[in-house]
Amino acid sequence: MQGLMMNRPLLISSILDYAAEQHPRAEIVSVRTEGDVHRQTYRQTARRVAQLAHGLEAHGVKLGDRVATLAWNGYRHFELYYAISGMGAVCHTINPRLSAEQLIYIVNHAEDKLLFVDTTFVPVLQAVKDHLPRDLRFVIMTDRAHMPENSLDALCYEELLTGKDEAYDWPQIDENTASGLCYTSGTTGNPKGALYSHRSTVLHALVVALVMGKTLGEGRKVLPVVPLFHVNAWGLPYTAPLVGMSMIMPGGALDGASLFKLMESEGVQSAWGVPTVWQGLLGEIKSQGRLPSGFCEVVVGGSAAPRAMIETFETLGVNVNHAWGMTEMSPIGTHGVMPQWVMEQPFDKMISYKARQGRRAFGVDLKIVDDNGQRVAHDGKSMGELYVRGNTIVSGYFENEEASKKSIDAEGWFGTGDIATIDADGFLSLQDRSKDLIKSGGEWISSIDLENLAVAHPSIASAAAIAMPHPKWDERPVMVAVAAPGAAKLSLEELHSHMSSQFAKWQLPDDIIWVDALPLTATGKISKLTLRQQFADYRLPDLR
Repeated sequence: MQGLMMNRPLLISSILDYAAEQHPRAEIVSVRTEGDVHRQTYRQTARRVAQLAHGLEAHGVKLGDRVATLAWNGYRHFELYYAISGMGAVCHTINPRLSAEQLIYIVNHAEDKLLFVDTTFVPVLQAVKDHLPRDLRFVIMTDRAHMPENSLDALCYEELLTGKDEAYDWPQIDENTASGLCYTSGTTGNPKGALYSHRSTVLHALVVALVMGKTLGEGRKVLPVVPLFHVNAWGLPYTAPLVGMSMIMPGGALDGASLFKLMESEGVQSAWGVPTVWQGLLGEIKSQGRLPSGFCEVVVGGSAAPRAMIETFETLGVNVNHAWGMTEMSPIGTHGVMPQWVMEQPFDKMISYKARQGRRAFGVDLKIVDDNGQRVAHDGKSMGELYVRGNTIVSGYFENEEASKKSIDAEGWFGTGDIATIDADGFLSLQDRSKDLIKSGGEWISSIDLENLAVAHPSIASAAAIAMPHPKWDERPVMVAVAAPGAAKLSLEELHSHMSSQFAKWQLPDDIIWVDALPLTATGKISKLTLRQQFADYRLPDLR
């Protein structure tokens, strides 16, 4: 017997309709590439999104077509999120930090019909346009007065909206219709596309609102430093309108000083982004000798936050929410909202919990599998590859059958490639990416643990531990580090002295290599692949 309930499709268009009706005064505040700050409410946004949908329709966009974006965080990018998906097309967000080869591959593989581009990235497209589909049309995201000279034969964004009806009859399509497309950063091989649905996106927005309920709410202001071209910007473009939060969009100015100024002027309470961004903000906070007014929460994702960073924020009175997820998971899988019993622990113990990757979000199941493919206990000690399943997790990759088969196990779980433990209270601890674990003398060493302790030293700004081949021990760890501004470079002995209280002698790095900067992936993570390539000819001290 089935229940007697109405069955209405879960559609992205309903989110903005709700926000325009229930939270009409909440704003999207945007630092524009034109150089000014723009403000508009959700109610105003809903009208512009309707006009944009009419404009897309006039240029032949139909159900299932892919429409790409290459843009910073701003109100126009937000409008594209809703107009494209709402009319039944697929919003394909492109990371401008990808290589030219990856960008060319992605646009051709997705078979994009239109590509919307911020003025900043016009030169990027001009450099590769001859390698993109001949029938691809470009739209520059500005008004006529600010249209740059270009060789793209591009349309003007604001002219797509001019004169169009401010109401649009959003189609009642199947909730499983594709809505968004985001490719992995492709550190090995070609990028792979995660194809989201209306259903998965709405459910993800509701889950984020549920698990983050202590920090999200009507009247509050959130700064998404995580870019809108990266995995639905962790769900904020959908969750914020639902709960009535104003979104403060930073555009391309992501340095510490610019972020501090924007947060101060707009009264931002919560900011979301990757650890590399927060290093810059902490530098500006130190320089100013204070926090931006009202700032009280930071959400850290994309890569593991060093314990020292978490301690610094918490000491300043900023609550740290350490989350984890993947492109393939929409992306949030775990959250760092702490239960009350954790917050009542002594400071050091509380920080130890916050340094982990949090607990699973509702609707996300987790399992740990050993080398033999057997599930292991959630005891905080048993380590293996992390697998996930849920309604917001991919069942395969877009137009890539081979990669799809490799990623899903016989029970339908997605293999993350992360090595992890889960304790009895449900706290996830990532030990490493499977390819980044260091195996020395038959024993595993976590590069993450080494890095976190290294950057806790005041003389080290950032660090990465990588494995170097060794004829006797198989692999040995080496620390690649960037010195803190004005600090003297540590000797290897000094580094060992700093780390020896938490690591056995055999676990300590065999060498420390100082560099001016660490290479980053397109999503702002340290690229260990690049480091391994950079130091391919390196020899360990005892082999020289």
